[in-house]
Amino acid sequence: MKSLIIILLFLGLAVPSYSQDEGKMKIEELPGVVIKSAGKDFSVYLPDNNPDQTVRAVEEKFIAYDLGKDNEGFEEYLLVMSTKKGTLSATYDENGKLIRVVEEYKNVRLPSEVIYSIYRTYPGWAIVNDQFLYTQSEGDVIKKQYNVKIKKDNETVKLVVRPDGEIIKSK
Repeated sequence: MKSLIIILLFLGLAVPSYSQDEGKMKIEELPGVVIKSAGKDFSVYLPDNNPDQTVRAVEEKFIAYDLGKDNEGFEEYLLVMSTKKGTLSATYDENGKLIRVVEEYKNVRLPSEVIYSIYRTYPGWAIVNDQFLYTQSEGDVIKKQYNVKIKKDNETVKLVVRPDGEIIKSK
């Protein structure tokens, strides 16, 4: 009886481990979120699929934020949400339509593609700090990049990396 229980326990733990896919994980782009209707126009926000939970939490709070009647009488209305890691700034027009969103976060969890790309290109270097910049204008992504500072011995290099791991610039 004990041997039967041990065998079933072993099979119960061993079989699911073989069912996992190995290899590169796919990053799926999230669909645009219509925040609200502003007359005939719609406010569209494209949340980022960032692995850092702080970034996602700020974006979720922004999506849930109700502008209400606070913007009446102004040509533009600026909403700023901030945390210890960064800020999200959104600009609305007089009708309450979302015009622009600028997000900036420091020392966030980097996507695995960014980390692998940096360590492949710069073996032996260490990531010192990073910054995530994400800008949208009227539902179109304008800028989405990581500014990463790496160090080896006494030498420091600043990199600009796209979320897919492509290194755009090094200084």
